[in-house]
Amino acid sequence: MPDPDLNLLVALDALLTDGSVVGAARRLGLSTSAMSRTLTRLRETTGDPLLVRAGRSMVLTPHAQAIRERTRNALDETRAVLRPATTELDLSTLRRAFTIRANDGFVEAFGSHLIAAASAAAPQVCLRFAPKLEKTALHLRDGSADLEIGVLGEMGPEVRLQALFRDHFVGVVREGHPLQSVGRITAERYVAFGHVVASRRGNSKGPVDEALGALGLVRTIAAVVPSFPAALSVALASDLIALVPASIFGNQAAGENEDATRNGAYVFELPVATERITVSQMWHPRLEVDPAHRWLRQLVLSVCRRISNI
Repeated sequence: MPDPDLNLLVALDALLTDGSVVGAARRLGLSTSAMSRTLTRLRETTGDPLLVRAGRSMVLTPHAQAIRERTRNALDETRAVLRPATTELDLSTLRRAFTIRANDGFVEAFGSHLIAAASAAAPQVCLRFAPKLEKTALHLRDGSADLEIGVLGEMGPEVRLQALFRDHFVGVVREGHPLQSVGRITAERYVAFGHVVASRRGNSKGPVDEALGALGLVRTIAAVVPSFPAALSVALASDLIALVPASIFGNQAAGENEDATRNGAYVFELPVATERITVSQMWHPRLEVDPAHRWLRQLVLSVCRRISNI
Protein backbone atom coordinates (compact mmCIF):
# COMPACT_ATOMS: atom_id res chain seq x y z
CA MET A 1 0.00 0.00 0.00
CA PRO A 2 1.56 3.32 -1.08
CA ASP A 3 2.12 6.04 1.52
CA PRO A 4 -0.59 8.74 1.56
CA ASP A 5 0.17 12.16 0.09
CA LEU A 6 1.18 14.23 3.14
CA ASN A 7 0.12 17.40 1.32
CA LEU A 8 -3.42 16.22 2.01
CA LEU A 9 -2.80 16.86 5.70
CA VAL A 10 -2.66 20.62 5.09
CA ALA A 11 -5.89 20.53 3.11
CA LEU A 12 -7.58 18.32 5.73
CA ASP A 13 -6.64 20.74 8.51
CA ALA A 14 -8.06 23.67 6.53
CA LEU A 15 -11.31 21.83 5.80
CA LEU A 16 -11.80 20.71 9.39
CA THR A 17 -10.97 24.18 10.72
CA ASP A 18 -13.25 26.14 8.36
CA GLY A 19 -15.94 23.50 7.93
CA SER A 20 -16.47 24.52 4.32
CA VAL A 21 -14.86 24.04 0.93
CA VAL A 22 -15.03 27.75 0.14
CA GLY A 23 -13.41 28.78 3.43
CA ALA A 24 -10.67 26.15 3.13
CA ALA A 25 -9.94 27.21 -0.44
CA ARG A 26 -9.63 30.84 0.64
CA ARG A 27 -7.32 29.86 3.52
CA LEU A 28 -4.98 27.92 1.21
CA GLY A 29 -5.18 30.29 -1.77
CA LEU A 30 -6.80 27.71 -4.03
CA SER A 31 -9.82 27.80 -6.29
CA THR A 32 -13.06 26.32 -4.98
CA SER A 33 -13.00 23.64 -7.68
CA ALA A 34 -9.44 22.61 -6.75
CA MET A 35 -10.42 22.39 -3.08
CA SER A 36 -13.48 20.34 -4.02
CA ARG A 37 -11.29 17.86 -5.91
CA THR A 38 -8.97 17.65 -2.89
CA LEU A 39 -11.96 16.88 -0.65
CA THR A 40 -12.85 14.02 -2.98
CA ARG A 41 -9.31 12.64 -2.61
CA LEU A 42 -9.52 12.98 1.17
CA ARG A 43 -12.81 11.11 1.23
CA GLU A 44 -11.24 8.28 -0.75
CA THR A 45 -8.16 8.23 1.51
CA THR A 46 -9.98 8.33 4.86
CA GLY A 47 -13.04 6.35 3.83
CA ASP A 48 -15.30 9.00 5.38
CA PRO A 49 -17.37 11.83 3.82
CA LEU A 50 -15.78 14.33 6.29
CA LEU A 51 -18.10 17.19 5.22
CA VAL A 52 -21.79 16.64 4.44
CA ARG A 53 -24.58 18.95 3.35
CA ALA A 54 -26.93 20.23 6.08
CA GLY A 55 -29.41 22.61 4.51
CA ARG A 56 -27.45 25.41 2.83
CA SER A 57 -24.22 24.72 4.71
CA MET A 58 -21.79 21.90 5.37
CA VAL A 59 -21.18 20.13 8.69
CA LEU A 60 -18.44 17.83 9.91
CA THR A 61 -19.16 14.13 10.24
CA PRO A 62 -18.55 12.49 13.65
CA HIS A 63 -15.28 11.05 12.33
CA ALA A 64 -14.16 14.48 11.13
CA GLN A 65 -14.92 15.98 14.53
CA ALA A 66 -12.97 13.18 16.23
CA ILE A 67 -9.81 13.73 14.15
CA ARG A 68 -9.88 17.54 14.00
CA GLU A 69 -7.54 18.10 16.97
CA ARG A 70 -5.30 15.17 16.00
CA THR A 71 -4.98 16.62 12.51
CA ARG A 72 -3.91 20.02 13.85
CA ASN A 73 -1.37 18.40 16.21
CA ALA A 74 0.03 16.16 13.45
CA LEU A 75 0.45 19.17 11.16
CA ASP A 76 2.17 21.19 13.89
CA GLU A 77 4.57 18.33 14.61
CA THR A 78 5.32 17.86 10.90
CA ARG A 79 6.10 21.54 10.46
CA ALA A 80 8.36 21.47 13.53
CA VAL A 81 10.30 18.51 12.16
CA LEU A 82 10.78 20.15 8.76
CA ARG A 83 11.61 23.60 10.12
CA PRO A 84 15.19 24.64 9.31
CA ALA A 85 17.68 24.49 12.14
CA THR A 86 17.69 27.86 13.90
CA THR A 87 20.71 29.97 14.56
CA GLU A 88 21.78 30.78 18.10
CA LEU A 89 19.26 32.94 19.94
CA ASP A 90 20.40 36.52 20.55
CA LEU A 91 18.55 37.66 23.65
CA SER A 92 19.91 41.19 23.39
CA THR A 93 17.94 41.76 20.17
CA LEU A 94 14.96 39.47 20.82
CA ARG A 95 11.78 41.51 20.49
CA ARG A 96 8.76 39.47 21.55
CA ALA A 97 5.76 39.52 23.88
CA PHE A 98 4.99 36.30 25.76
CA THR A 99 1.54 35.73 27.25
CA ILE A 100 1.49 33.72 30.49
CA ARG A 101 -1.84 32.59 31.95
CA ALA A 102 -1.60 32.35 35.73
CA ASN A 103 -3.68 33.07 38.80
CA ASP A 104 -3.24 36.22 40.88
CA GLY A 105 -1.38 34.39 43.64
CA PHE A 106 1.35 33.23 41.25
CA VAL A 107 1.72 36.68 39.70
CA GLU A 108 1.95 38.31 43.12
CA ALA A 109 4.58 35.83 44.37
CA PHE A 110 6.69 35.36 41.25
CA GLY A 111 5.72 38.06 38.73
CA SER A 112 8.21 40.75 39.75
CA HIS A 113 11.08 38.22 39.88
CA LEU A 114 10.22 36.85 36.43
CA ILE A 115 9.97 40.35 34.94
CA ALA A 116 13.32 41.38 36.44
CA ALA A 117 15.07 38.23 35.20
CA ALA A 118 13.57 38.55 31.71
CA SER A 119 14.43 42.25 31.44
CA ALA A 120 18.03 41.62 32.54
CA ALA A 121 18.58 38.94 29.89
CA ALA A 122 16.33 40.22 27.08
CA PRO A 123 15.50 43.94 27.53
CA GLN A 124 13.10 44.05 24.57
CA VAL A 125 10.95 41.14 25.76
CA CYS A 126 7.55 41.81 27.35
CA LEU A 127 5.87 39.38 29.73
CA ARG A 128 2.10 39.71 29.51
CA PHE A 129 0.28 38.02 32.42
CA ALA A 130 -3.30 37.05 31.57
CA PRO A 131 -5.99 36.06 34.09
CA LYS A 132 -6.68 32.36 34.43
CA LEU A 133 -10.42 32.08 34.90
CA GLU A 134 -10.67 28.36 34.10
CA LYS A 135 -8.55 25.31 33.34
CA THR A 136 -8.58 24.84 29.58
CA ALA A 137 -6.08 24.14 26.81
CA LEU A 138 -7.98 26.40 24.40
CA HIS A 139 -5.62 29.37 24.82
CA LEU A 140 -2.53 27.21 24.26
CA ARG A 141 -4.10 25.59 21.22
CA ASP A 142 -5.20 28.80 19.52
CA GLY A 143 -1.93 30.61 20.31
CA SER A 144 -3.41 33.32 22.53
CA ALA A 145 -1.20 32.08 25.40
CA ASP A 146 2.41 30.89 25.34
CA LEU A 147 2.45 29.33 28.80
CA GLU A 148 -0.11 28.18 31.34
CA ILE A 149 0.93 28.03 35.00
CA GLY A 150 -0.99 25.93 37.49
CA VAL A 151 -2.07 22.48 38.59
CA LEU A 152 -2.64 20.08 35.72
CA GLY A 153 -6.32 19.70 34.87
CA GLU A 154 -8.15 18.55 31.76
CA MET A 155 -5.62 20.05 29.37
CA GLY A 156 -5.58 17.39 26.66
CA PRO A 157 -2.99 14.68 25.94
CA GLU A 158 -0.90 16.78 23.56
CA VAL A 159 -0.07 19.55 26.04
CA ARG A 160 3.53 19.49 27.29
CA LEU A 161 4.22 20.18 30.95
CA GLN A 162 7.10 20.59 33.37
CA ALA A 163 6.86 20.62 37.17
CA LEU A 164 8.02 23.90 38.70
CA PHE A 165 7.60 23.28 42.43
CA ARG A 166 5.53 21.43 45.01
CA ASP A 167 3.10 23.50 47.05
CA HIS A 168 0.85 23.01 50.06
CA PHE A 169 -1.88 24.99 51.75
CA VAL A 170 -1.38 26.97 54.94
CA GLY A 171 -3.63 28.94 57.25
CA VAL A 172 -3.20 32.70 57.62
CA VAL A 173 -4.53 35.18 60.18
CA ARG A 174 -3.57 38.72 61.06
CA GLU A 175 -0.67 39.22 63.46
CA GLY A 176 -2.02 39.32 67.00
CA HIS A 177 -5.00 37.10 66.17
CA PRO A 178 -6.25 35.00 69.15
CA LEU A 179 -5.11 31.83 67.34
CA GLN A 180 -1.51 33.02 67.54
CA SER A 181 -1.42 33.55 71.27
CA VAL A 182 -2.46 30.25 72.85
CA GLY A 183 -0.40 27.13 72.18
CA ARG A 184 -0.78 24.65 69.35
CA ILE A 185 -3.50 25.23 66.76
CA THR A 186 -5.78 22.21 66.97
CA ALA A 187 -8.58 21.32 64.60
CA GLU A 188 -11.10 22.38 67.25
CA ARG A 189 -9.48 25.81 67.64
CA TYR A 190 -9.22 26.12 63.84
CA VAL A 191 -12.99 25.74 63.34
CA ALA A 192 -13.82 28.07 66.24
CA PHE A 193 -13.30 31.11 63.99
CA GLY A 194 -14.88 32.18 60.72
CA HIS A 195 -13.13 31.53 57.42
CA VAL A 196 -12.64 33.31 54.10
CA VAL A 197 -12.33 31.03 51.07
CA ALA A 198 -10.86 31.74 47.63
CA SER A 199 -12.69 30.24 44.66
CA ARG A 200 -13.08 31.45 41.09
CA ARG A 201 -16.33 29.51 40.81
CA GLY A 202 -17.72 30.52 44.18
CA ASN A 203 -17.25 27.09 45.77
CA SER A 204 -16.97 27.14 49.55
CA LYS A 205 -15.94 23.54 50.27
CA GLY A 206 -12.72 21.67 49.55
CA PRO A 207 -10.24 19.03 50.79
CA VAL A 208 -9.83 20.81 54.15
CA ASP A 209 -13.55 20.46 54.82
CA GLU A 210 -13.39 16.74 53.97
CA ALA A 211 -10.53 16.26 56.43
CA LEU A 212 -12.38 18.19 59.12
CA GLY A 213 -15.56 16.24 58.40
CA ALA A 214 -13.70 13.00 59.12
CA LEU A 215 -13.15 14.41 62.62
CA GLY A 216 -16.78 15.42 62.95
CA LEU A 217 -15.94 19.11 62.59
CA VAL A 218 -17.33 21.82 60.29
CA ARG A 219 -15.84 25.26 59.73
CA THR A 220 -17.98 28.37 59.26
CA ILE A 221 -17.46 30.06 55.88
CA ALA A 222 -18.04 33.78 56.34
CA ALA A 223 -16.94 34.90 52.87
CA VAL A 224 -15.98 33.58 49.41
CA VAL A 225 -13.66 35.73 47.27
CA PRO A 226 -12.30 35.16 43.75
CA SER A 227 -8.55 34.92 44.49
CA PHE A 228 -5.99 34.00 47.13
CA PRO A 229 -4.58 37.55 47.40
CA ALA A 230 -8.12 38.77 48.07
CA ALA A 231 -8.59 36.12 50.77
CA LEU A 232 -5.30 37.17 52.34
CA SER A 233 -6.34 40.84 52.36
CA VAL A 234 -9.65 40.03 54.04
CA ALA A 235 -7.95 37.89 56.70
CA LEU A 236 -5.40 40.59 57.52
CA ALA A 237 -8.19 43.12 58.11
CA SER A 238 -10.41 40.87 60.22
CA ASP A 239 -10.50 37.89 62.58
CA LEU A 240 -11.23 35.48 59.71
CA ILE A 241 -8.86 32.66 58.76
CA ALA A 242 -7.67 32.41 55.15
CA LEU A 243 -6.53 29.24 53.38
CA VAL A 244 -3.83 30.01 50.79
CA PRO A 245 -0.97 28.21 49.01
CA ALA A 246 2.37 28.62 50.79
CA SER A 247 3.84 29.84 47.49
CA ILE A 248 1.87 33.09 47.76
CA PHE A 249 4.56 34.19 50.22
CA GLY A 250 7.39 33.23 47.83
CA ASN A 251 10.69 32.70 49.62
CA GLN A 252 9.16 34.08 52.83
CA ALA A 253 6.85 31.08 53.20
CA ALA A 254 7.04 29.06 56.37
CA GLY A 255 8.40 25.60 55.88
CA GLU A 256 6.26 22.59 56.68
CA ASN A 257 5.66 22.05 60.40
CA GLU A 258 6.84 25.62 61.00
CA ASP A 259 4.69 28.63 61.89
CA ALA A 260 5.93 32.16 61.25
CA THR A 261 4.96 35.83 61.13
CA ARG A 262 5.34 37.41 57.67
CA ASN A 263 4.59 41.07 56.95
CA GLY A 264 1.75 41.34 59.44
CA ALA A 265 0.43 37.84 58.72
CA TYR A 266 0.71 34.83 61.01
CA VAL A 267 1.21 31.77 58.80
CA PHE A 268 0.59 28.34 60.30
CA GLU A 269 0.44 24.73 59.21
CA LEU A 270 -3.07 23.30 59.02
CA PRO A 271 -4.22 21.06 61.86
CA VAL A 272 -5.46 18.48 59.33
CA ALA A 273 -3.58 16.75 56.53
CA THR A 274 -4.13 17.83 52.91
CA GLU A 275 -2.41 16.58 49.78
CA ARG A 276 0.49 18.56 48.39
CA ILE A 277 0.02 19.94 44.88
CA THR A 278 2.42 20.21 41.96
CA VAL A 279 2.50 23.54 40.13
CA SER A 280 3.61 23.15 36.51
CA GLN A 281 4.15 25.17 33.38
CA MET A 282 2.30 23.93 30.28
CA TRP A 283 2.68 24.71 26.59
CA HIS A 284 1.56 23.54 23.16
CA PRO A 285 3.87 21.17 21.24
CA ARG A 286 4.17 23.55 18.29
CA LEU A 287 6.39 25.71 20.52
CA GLU A 288 8.50 22.81 21.77
CA VAL A 289 11.62 23.60 19.73
CA ASP A 290 11.16 27.36 19.36
CA PRO A 291 14.42 28.83 20.77
CA ALA A 292 12.78 31.88 22.35
CA HIS A 293 10.08 29.77 23.97
CA ARG A 294 12.64 27.30 25.27
CA TRP A 295 14.49 30.23 26.86
CA LEU A 296 11.24 31.44 28.44
CA ARG A 297 10.51 28.01 29.91
CA GLN A 298 13.99 27.74 31.39
CA LEU A 299 13.66 31.24 32.83
CA VAL A 300 10.35 30.39 34.52
CA LEU A 301 11.75 27.12 35.86
CA SER A 302 14.91 28.67 37.32
CA VAL A 303 13.11 31.66 38.89
CA CYS A 304 10.35 29.54 40.44
CA ARG A 305 12.78 27.05 41.94
CA ARG A 306 14.96 29.85 43.28
CA ILE A 307 12.11 31.83 44.81
CA SER A 308 9.95 29.01 46.15
CA ASN A 309 10.94 27.71 49.55
CA ILE A 310 8.12 25.31 50.24
